[in-house]
Parts: sequence; structure tokens; C-alpha cells
Amino acid sequence: MAKELKIKTASVLSFNRHLDPSDGRMTAVNWKDIKNGAKTTAIQIQEKSVRGTISNRPKNSKEADEAAINAAVEKANLQTVDIAALPQGHDTVAVTFTLRVLPNVGQPSACNDASFAERLNAVVSAYKAESQFHELAARYAVNLANGRFLWRNRIGAENVVVTVERIIDGNPSGKLNFDALANRLNEVKVHSDQESSLEQLSKWIQSGLTGHEHVLLRVTGFARLGEGQEVYPSQELILDTGNSKGKKSKTLYSIKDKEAGIHSQKIGNALRTIDTWYPEATKPIAVEPYGSVTSEGKAYRQPKQDQDFYSLFDGWVNAGKVPSIEQQHYVMSVLVRGGVFGESDK
Repeated sequence: MAKELKIKTASVLSFNRHLDPSDGRMTAVNWKDIKNGAKTTAIQIQEKSVRGTISNRPKNSKEADEAAINAAVEKANLQTVDIAALPQGHDTVAVTFTLRVLPNVGQPSACNDASFAERLNAVVSAYKAESQFHELAARYAVNLANGRFLWRNRIGAENVVVTVERIIDGNPSGKLNFDALANRLNEVKVHSDQESSLEQLSKWIQSGLTGHEHVLLRVTGFARLGEGQEVYPSQELILDTGNSKGKKSKTLYSIKDKEAGIHSQKIGNALRTIDTWYPEATKPIAVEPYGSVTSEGKAYRQPKQDQDFYSLFDGWVNAGKVPSIEQQHYVMSVLVRGGVFGESDK
């Protein structure tokens, strides 16, 4: 790219997300009935009161004293929690959601600088012409095929299958099946015997990102856990922690009438766990501006290494410093994710 005068990032700059999942509805079914299209049963969230034991780490030597430990253990640790489990007679949990794949990646939903918008459009157009979002579409497809969106419900399951249907005019038009456990979560590829199905799924997603077609998918993951086994909906974040005495210590997410569900945000996080381009990568992580993984308390993309989104994005759009193709994929995947990225004048 020819050297151009560096410009400043727009102070108002935001992007819509382009992978738009619904909440996941959790239902119960029998594994042997899946192929027959048997009706599913809603999984209900219930309350349970339990008497736990004191097990927290002592804060000082006084609390670690034998008498203090004995006194603490004698106290009842009473809790009320939400639980969700498969009803008797059903051994499989099904998680169903729809996914819209939206076009116009890289087109801001808000931008207050025309010159910046023009430069951004040129960068995105050049990337689209070269890649057609092929790599990103393939990686998103892998996370549908491996059932990552099932989260904890996938762990320890005897069998896991995923079905993906293309919905046109409200009706199924094409159906793909994947053996999720044959596909590893720490890889961005699928087992060889599923490659043709993955290629078709990738093409569906790609056609949505490029704007060639309207794309709506219905995805269902089936995990065979065993009759009566606990399942794992999303857990609600309770922001009002004042006067918590007597309140539940765990609240699970329900879509309606106590029916268990998984947050759309959690499903979206699973789908965008495709970043293997960060320094010294060992596994895919969710696409984030700083490569943050909250469960590890670590950011894998540090600004001092110029590997974070803002360093790469500003250098590419503002100064014409074209990053490697791997980091171009990363920057575009952040724009697919969406967010607010304006640069303050202060």
C-alpha cells in the first residue's frame, strides 16, 4: 500500500455484531428417539435448600486454630440454590438456538468522521476481495460442529451430536449432522469424515457474511448424560447484593416459566472462540480486543506487543500498516463481534 497521511480514529465509532444467536432453549429427550424427531420436554429450574459445610480458607492464624475450626464446622451453612436436571425417563439434554449471519462486516453503525469511514471502507473492501471471509466462516463452523456452545453440558457426555439446519421462508432447507466428540475443542478443524459437512456449513456462513444471501440457521446440540443427571443453564449475575440474607446463592437463567436456558451472549462467546493468532498461542480463545480470558485472569494480546486490536486496527486503517494475514483475520473477527471503538479526544 502506498504511504498515506496518517489520520485519526473517529471519536464516535461502533459496529453491530454479525453473528447474532438467540438464547439457547434446554429440553430433555431420549437418545434413541433423536432420529425419529420425538417431542422434547422442557427442563424446569427448581429450588433446592441444602446444608453445606464451612470450607473457606482461614484468613489468619486465629481462624486456623483447632478450636476455631471446630466451632466453625458446627455452624450450619444453609443455602438455597437453583438446580436443573433431566427428568426420569430422559437421558439427553438438547440445546436449541437460531443463528443469524449478517452482512456488511466492517461497516460502522455509527461514525462521525467521513475521511476515516472512507479509509476504513477501503481496508475492509480489500480484505473482503482477497479472503471472502473464508477463514473466519470455517472457524465459526468448527465451533458449531464441535458443540462448544454446550459448555459444561458437553463435559463427560457419553455421546454428543449437533444438527444444523438452514431455514428459508420459515422452513428447513438442508440439514447437516456432526459427531461433536470426534472434534477437539483445542483445534480449529474437524475430523476428516466430517469435512464435507463442515465445508457446506462454512459456505452458508460465508454467504451471510459477504451479503450474498440471507442466512438463518437452527442449531441443536444433543448431549447424552444419563437419566436424572444435572444439566447446566447459564447462571444469572445478581447485581443487587445488598441485604442478601435469605436470598438464593445461585440463580439460573430461565427463558420463560422456569424453563432452563443459555444466554445468547454465552453462545456467542463460544462461536467466536477462534483466535489462535495471538503470541505463543496454545489453544483457541474468544475474540476480544485484548485477548482477555476472565477465567484465567489474563490478557493474551498486550498493547506493548502491538498485538491488541487497537494497535493493529489503528495501524492498518490510520497509517496504512498492513498486518500479516493472520492478524487481518483477527481484526476482522473483532469487527464481526461488534463493539464501540471510538478514540476519545481527551
